[in-house]
Amino acid sequence: MYNQAEHRRSKILRFRAGVLRVFLAVVLSSIASKAAAEPQVVTSPDRNVVITFETKDIAGLSSCPVYSVAYKGRTIISDSRLGLALKDALPLDGGFQIAKVVRSSRQETWSPVYGERKTIPDNYNCLIVLLQETASPRRRLSLTFRAYNEGAAFRYTIPKQSSLGDFVISEEKTQFRFTADHTAWAVYSAQGRYDKVMLSKIKDNCERPTTVQIGENMFAAVGEAGLVDYARMRLSPAKGQPYTLESSLASEVEGSAPFKTPWRIILLGDTPGQLLERNYMMLNLNEPCAIKDTSWIKPGKVIREVTLTTTGGKACVDFAAEHNLQYVEFDAGWYGPEGSEQSDATTVSVDPQRSKGPLDLPGVIEYAKKRDIGILVYVNHRALERQIDEILPLYENWGIKGVKYGFVNVGSQNWTGWLHEAVRKAAKYHLMVDIHDEYRPTGYSRTYPNLMTQEGIGGDETSPSNSQTLTILFTRMLAGAADNTICYYDGRVDKNATHAYQLAKAVCFYSPWQFLYWYDRPQTSPSKAGGAGGSRGGIGDEPELEFFDHVPTVWDETMVIHGKIGEYAVMARRSGDDWYIGCMNSNEPRTLDIPLTFLDKGRQYTAHIYSDDPAVPTRTHVKTERLGVTAETILNATMTAQGGQAVRITVARASSP
Repeated sequence: MYNQAEHRRSKILRFRAGVLRVFLAVVLSSIASKAAAEPQVVTSPDRNVVITFETKDIAGLSSCPVYSVAYKGRTIISDSRLGLALKDALPLDGGFQIAKVVRSSRQETWSPVYGERKTIPDNYNCLIVLLQETASPRRRLSLTFRAYNEGAAFRYTIPKQSSLGDFVISEEKTQFRFTADHTAWAVYSAQGRYDKVMLSKIKDNCERPTTVQIGENMFAAVGEAGLVDYARMRLSPAKGQPYTLESSLASEVEGSAPFKTPWRIILLGDTPGQLLERNYMMLNLNEPCAIKDTSWIKPGKVIREVTLTTTGGKACVDFAAEHNLQYVEFDAGWYGPEGSEQSDATTVSVDPQRSKGPLDLPGVIEYAKKRDIGILVYVNHRALERQIDEILPLYENWGIKGVKYGFVNVGSQNWTGWLHEAVRKAAKYHLMVDIHDEYRPTGYSRTYPNLMTQEGIGGDETSPSNSQTLTILFTRMLAGAADNTICYYDGRVDKNATHAYQLAKAVCFYSPWQFLYWYDRPQTSPSKAGGAGGSRGGIGDEPELEFFDHVPTVWDETMVIHGKIGEYAVMARRSGDDWYIGCMNSNEPRTLDIPLTFLDKGRQYTAHIYSDDPAVPTRTHVKTERLGVTAETILNATMTAQGGQAVRITVARASSP
């Protein structure tokens, strides 16, 4: 009887425990569901950037993914839709519930192979939200958000799942909904001219990054990072939604799960200059360097050789060696007409429309090698597409150091993937790369730093006004290095700017390969017309050219002292113990102060100052001065309406006893 009673009591207790477990499970599940349905917030380490995500009913759809971004307590991007449209399948843009939330953080610094700064902070808090459809086939979509001190970033991931294997993304439903009709700077091709417009006036396919002024002391820039094998994103106005931009992909995107899109970024800052100082955020959103030995990757200054002759090539080599340039680039025509399918980039066959020759390219390469000057060559996309697997190992064998890819196809997923594969192939053969024309960077130089620079800019070849140049600085340059093709003696300099302004560009416009004297030739080089010298009698011996001789192309530290889009800029960059300052001006005469507080306290320096002065009896009218300075000194840059100033600051040498 006792055993039966104990058994019955035990059975009752087990039943009660089971009921309690079920009850607790229901309660906990309810709590978890409620928590998942609530907005998910991730904040930057300095707590200035706040990203909020939730699913909500919007634009006639239920349970849509929606995000917003605030900066310093002000909403920058209000509730904006997210989603992907799939070809021949229902879109991934609504009917979701939050299935899982994962949080993490990173606090690191890393050192690039080269760059605008010696070390780069990579600090963020991360939120990953796994969404699942509430109705069959219950597909899953993941969204990753990173809140940096520098801004916000997010991307889509399609996880591996039985209900979604291969797919085609026909449209990306990413939106950036601003809160008012802010001022923006818009351009519709990578090398086009910018217009200052209201958000409501932006047209389809606006180029990225797109810089927007939120308030007197608040700026944002919308762009993308980590574009490797996906279609390029541009921005278009969302129909019927004021002040809202949405992604416009250049093509459909084919993919297989698991699959990750590029990052969409909103760079944030108090000033245009702070946006530029924070452009390393683009690099942080790319994979680390994939090249084990990077010793062969060498930044430097370049002079272009266009006579396509042995004499011209050797003249450029001699000039480069004398003036501390590192490379000579043989431009279009050295292997035949660049636009012809018959031109063979494995041969030296000069285009007769460009030069009568003769050109002994192997001889020039050997001559340059003895003087420690590298030779670069231009190859048009027609030859690249046909011969890339043949020419790259051949050029390495010839002793060529790098290739400038010309008129490449960009935009679609197919050509985006092809181009980045071409960069990787070049790395295999120890060749550096410069991509010209419409390609704009999204940070791939971090992963493959043999991608030295690229165009994607309305550079000096396009004769930009000073106002255009000073707009480009705070828009295009947020994306990374740009081959601005700096001119010096060409007539367009006198038309649009001044020569001190041109000197300043070498500081302000970052490019690890910096092309100088774009239309100019050394005095000993034959002109294309057969006479001596290049444009305007060739490169002269004006005293201020010592600035180009000394200025580096990569930096340990970068700061923007003054900056107003389209108006003016003052930038300071450090290389070792030396500092370089570039001052650029537009529209009206002005004087800007330059406090030298960035110098080491208690140390004596010499400032080498190069400024415009019409009284100087040279072609360029640039005055050179030497001035003792310290960290307490405040320089004054007085500039004409289209003028500039360049400064080189070196540690003062101790006087001899």
